[in-house]
Amino acid sequence: MKVRKPMIFVASMLAAIVTTAEARTVLQNKGSDTLVNVAQAWAEEYQKINKDIAIAVSGGGSGTGIAAMINGTVDIANASRKMKDKEKKMAKDRGQNPVEHIVGYDALAVFIHKDNPITSMSIEQLADIYGRKGKVKSWSEMGVKVPGCDDKIVVVSRQNNSGTYAYFKKAVLGKGNKFRQGTLDMHGSKDVVDLVEKTPCAIGYSGLAYATDHLKMVCVSSGGADCVVPSVETAGDGSYPVARPLMMYTNGQPQGDIKTYMDWIMSDEGQCIILNKGYAPVRAVKCN
Repeated sequence: MKVRKPMIFVASMLAAIVTTAEARTVLQNKGSDTLVNVAQAWAEEYQKINKDIAIAVSGGGSGTGIAAMINGTVDIANASRKMKDKEKKMAKDRGQNPVEHIVGYDALAVFIHKDNPITSMSIEQLADIYGRKGKVKSWSEMGVKVPGCDDKIVVVSRQNNSGTYAYFKKAVLGKGNKFRQGTLDMHGSKDVVDLVEKTPCAIGYSGLAYATDHLKMVCVSSGGADCVVPSVETAGDGSYPVARPLMMYTNGQPQGDIKTYMDWIMSDEGQCIILNKGYAPVRAVKCN
């Protein structure tokens, strides 16, 4: 009996662990790198409230999350761009019914090195730098000399599975224009910011929440109007020319645990978290 008691105890402990794991629901949440930090913050805070729910959050880009939604391998897909019509059709062909939920707003900021004297740029100038049809390749063509830079603009972008890439292409380059060849395409927004911070000749773009004190955000104008500084306020009211909605997609209208979680994200508590992360909430909220 002295030998069997420890075995019975271990077996009981294993059974308890298995039972606990089986009782806990895991929601899979994947997609946008722009949203990944706030999605992780949401998941961590929500699990304090509801210990029976675990939310597994991963990034990889909007395209990755949308592909998982199409394939039915994720409960919630994060995206910083809208699903394309062909993606919706692919999803429906596979028995999925993606439903869009706007969970916040972002100003897609344009970053330059802190020593760059430029303070404002127009959408047209950005298209000249980033677009294949553009002709601007040096900072002197923009009328400035950047300390520590050999004049050639280092154009920093995102990989093409990124919703940030897709939105910038649509909002800045416009229909029929592609990104110029030779851009440095970064995997994530943090990679863009890190490279621009260390490279005097560089220009890049990413979500507002990735801004740091070690680089400069430019004021952006469109169509001859006054330039607008990217901020939570100008993202929320749509006055910033490259403001965009941030979305989560579910398969059909959310039900059960997914609905409870999505409702919490849209509550004041959830919306105050996205505000604290540097994005605009979907409505006015009161935060502690």
